[in-house]
Amino acid sequence: MPLADERTQLTAFLEHHRAAIEATLDGLDDEQVRRRLVPSATTLLGLVEHVTWMQRIWFEECVAGTPRTQLGVVTTPDDSFRLHDDDTTASVLAAHRTACATARELVAGRDLDDVVTGHRAGPRTLRWVHLQVLRELAHHCGYADVLREQLLAQDPPS
Repeated sequence: MPLADERTQLTAFLEHHRAAIEATLDGLDDEQVRRRLVPSATTLLGLVEHVTWMQRIWFEECVAGTPRTQLGVVTTPDDSFRLHDDDTTASVLAAHRTACATARELVAGRDLDDVVTGHRAGPRTLRWVHLQVLRELAHHCGYADVLREQLLAQDPPS
């Protein structure tokens, strides 16, 4: 099989990690995915909430140029982990899937060398944005795997 081009490979890695972070919630109830196992506000559901926020920032703000204030999102990464009382696994997953679909639409037909100007620190290439999002997704998937392992050790499946 011939090697895939760079865009295909980056997209495949992004999609893999998007699915992987969602899969860490599989088979767990809302109490489990909200349970705090570390001193910070990090929970499994909070991690999905955060990567949703992160993708909205990189694609909707950086690529599309929509300011955070217009996106209606929290302004800091720390706040992006915090859940609201009415957040459920279903609602957080739906928001994540919407953010991913929007990201796909915003980059469709664009070249990886396209320069986007919505980043507060200055212009970036679309390639840079893809790599940054991939880095963050991979990073947070690792945390999510460990939290899931801890939850399953506390509450073994019956």
